[in-house]
Amino acid sequence: MAGTNSERALLAEGPVIILVEPQLGENIGMVARAMANFGLWELRLVNPRDGWPSEKARSAASKADHVIDSTRVYDTLEEAISDLNFIYATTARERDGFKPVRSPVTAAETLRGKFRGGERTGILFGRERWGLTNEEVALADEIVTFPVNPAFASLNIAQAVLLMSYEWMKSGMEDLGETRFQAVEQNPATKEHLIGLFEMLEEALDARGYFRPVGKKPRMVENLRAVLSRRAFTEQEIHVLRGVFATFDRYSRKNPRGAGKPDNGDDNGDDDSGA
Repeated sequence: MAGTNSERALLAEGPVIILVEPQLGENIGMVARAMANFGLWELRLVNPRDGWPSEKARSAASKADHVIDSTRVYDTLEEAISDLNFIYATTARERDGFKPVRSPVTAAETLRGKFRGGERTGILFGRERWGLTNEEVALADEIVTFPVNPAFASLNIAQAVLLMSYEWMKSGMEDLGETRFQAVEQNPATKEHLIGLFEMLEEALDARGYFRPVGKKPRMVENLRAVLSRRAFTEQEIHVLRGVFATFDRYSRKNPRGAGKPDNGDDNGDDDSGA
């Protein structure tokens, strides 16, 4: 599967993800995949409608088998959270009560801090159709809600888990601009490389009758060089372009553009503005 690498260390830590009465096995599988993407692994299900285990969930998990295989099922939410120290409940609706409401960024930072302190934490996600009940939210310590379109706030359960999992991963990064891999290092092209490209291209175009009418050639060459020098090419990019230009075949040297016509004509119908 693209993006997976069994030779690299597998992250498996962080808060427990708890799905309350999930309905579709496919949604559970997509939740497992989202968790695995961002280093979470412990999934708990409270009274899943279609039972467990689920081949549909495993298929939708796209090789996140370590999450699927460790998934535990509970009859009640109280049982599912009994060993946890701190819990967030996710909701898109305003709730009556006295629970602090946090953004995903703040919630993830709080979870990271408690994780480093050795506490066991979890995040509650409700049913696909109508989320968590007020009674279920009351079992949590705090609420986390997403900055979504107020007129269209409903999230797919896997999307909601993905957002929180992403924020969890970010909360452990020392540099938010950090990336997992970098572009291949390349040597910047010298002006000698660039001039060589100009000369190769101009000779090839000239042999095919591109610079017509002849009186406009200096200006066309100037424009062409201006276009090709607008950015700093690397040596490798110059090689690529030379390979491309070496395959000209629309107009051959034996049959150049405008063959049989005066070489200083206007060639009505041909577009010389490309350079």
